[in-house]
Amino acid sequence: MKRIGVTGHRSIPDEALGHVEQGLRAVLGGHQGPLEAFSSLAEGADQLFAALALECGADLTVVVPSEDYEDAFQDPGALARYRDLKQRASQEVRMAFARSTDEAYYAAGTYIADSCDRLVAVWDGQPARGHGGTAEIVAYARRLGKPVTVIWREGVARD
Repeated sequence: MKRIGVTGHRSIPDEALGHVEQGLRAVLGGHQGPLEAFSSLAEGADQLFAALALECGADLTVVVPSEDYEDAFQDPGALARYRDLKQRASQEVRMAFARSTDEAYYAAGTYIADSCDRLVAVWDGQPARGHGGTAEIVAYARRLGKPVTVIWREGVARD
């Protein structure tokens, strides 16, 4: 079974969204045989990847960073999508953190990188804005020798 994980920004500007979705569809649709998708289901890239993976028939493994992870969702729509996608997952892995901290996010991101055959990064190429951010997880996966596919629309800056 092929295993693809995701890391990415929570905020994807409208002018990049179509390009990102097309890139994710190409990665997910370009495999042969069974597929397992790994995501923490954060708002933005994680949720988009998970929804498209399920659409492609993949088994979804949700990596939950902390016990209070749902409290980190500011947008009620994103929380509802999180709960829906989590309910549709084949498997759930919980990190051993009580609170949603940068360390918990880093642990979830490195778990995904460790578990996948390929990491997809919805990433603008800029440094991480905190420990456990996209750039840090990409660097970690590359140190492991994992193939990393970066998807972003050139010339678009995120907020």
